[in-house]
Amino acid sequence: MNQKDIQIIKTGINDFNDVMEVEREAFGYDKEAELTADLLNDKTAEPILSLLAFYKDKPVGHILFTRVYLNQMTDQPLLHILAPLAVKPDYQKQGIGGMLIKEGLKILTEMGSKMVFVLGHMEYYPKYGFIPDAKSQGFDAPYPIPEEFSNAWMVQPLGTNEIFKISGKIICADKLNKPEHWRE
Repeated sequence: MNQKDIQIIKTGINDFNDVMEVEREAFGYDKEAELTADLLNDKTAEPILSLLAFYKDKPVGHILFTRVYLNQMTDQPLLHILAPLAVKPDYQKQGIGGMLIKEGLKILTEMGSKMVFVLGHMEYYPKYGFIPDAKSQGFDAPYPIPEEFSNAWMVQPLGTNEIFKISGKIICADKLNKPEHWRE
């Protein structure tokens, strides 16, 4: 497969079934697909960025970024969290996830988002600029992360490192702000 054959688009209402197909196939069960559907309909998650990757007009990857807030801040900067990232099994390890991350970060920067968080694979996300152990940078996860997984809670500033002058606990959209989404 040639990466030039991958097309990435912002999703709309007509793409919902493709998004669900990618999420279900990528994870092999419905939990992430159901969370994605919930987040796409969650007003507290806006502004949302949802991207689909197509290979020869076939949906093969999806990424979702939703709004997050810092607790106890009155003047909230625009911040996002990446959850989930999904690539169908037959298309994994071919760069599609990285393409989705890069395109998403580019669009979020254009939108004025200042920072992106992710709870994810400790070897994968740093390749795309995420800084492990966001707590040590001053950003607590919505729910406690066990010490042995502290590097899985990551942050990436967009544009400038000025954002590191602030700190606090991250508050996610209502549908993601539940303890069951914060356990391995």
